[in-house]
Amino acid sequence: MPSLVLLRHGLSQWNLEDRFTGWVDVDLSAQGEAEAQQGGELIAAAGLDLDRAFASVLTRAIRTADLALAAAGQLWIPMEKHWRLNERHYGGLTGLNKTQTAAEHGAEQVHIWRRSYDVPPPPLAPGGAFDFAGDRRYAGVDVPATESLKTTLERVQPYWQGTITPALASGQRLLIAAHGNSLRAIVKLLFDVSDQAIPGVEIPTGNPLLIELDAALRPVGARYLDADRAEPLPAAT
Repeated sequence: MPSLVLLRHGLSQWNLEDRFTGWVDVDLSAQGEAEAQQGGELIAAAGLDLDRAFASVLTRAIRTADLALAAAGQLWIPMEKHWRLNERHYGGLTGLNKTQTAAEHGAEQVHIWRRSYDVPPPPLAPGGAFDFAGDRRYAGVDVPATESLKTTLERVQPYWQGTITPALASGQRLLIAAHGNSLRAIVKLLFDVSDQAIPGVEIPTGNPLLIELDAALRPVGARYLDADRAEPLPAAT
């Protein structure tokens, strides 16, 4: 049967600084590196032989995949990187301190921007330090000015359906190293999570989520490999 391992990148430097990161290419912290390596050790301990890996084009996800695969003894497997697996774009919140932003705009408003399904933060003004339109990794891409989880899912879905789903359908065992929101989008697609329920789904950093699929690519089982750091999951059908 095909299987899928979802791995949220380890703790980043901006996670430590409590800043909205989104598409900013921030590296892992020392703790994040350790989390990624531990994730790979868990993959090895579970006896998972992977065929192929996918990551976003952001360093923290790529290095998480590399560190995990190295720890699992599987760094040699092919890996493809794509911007559609990037973290949600936080628009005008990008780079801001989360606590200070809540003090300025109110905790309730910031909670809506962060956790609602379809309400995006204010758009990012063009031409600033976090305008990614000139970044050559996004050549030919209509870079968003902001995203909700809903619009994040809408840009993840074509890559999911066009590239990842066919690989799973061929029976491959895959690793996707990405971000909290792009991985929640995949969880929503796989488990058919409602718009109302998906804001409550959390994915911990550095803890591999193993999803076993049937021939129709329906989840028949799902578990975090580190049970002590697991978060509740939608019920597998």
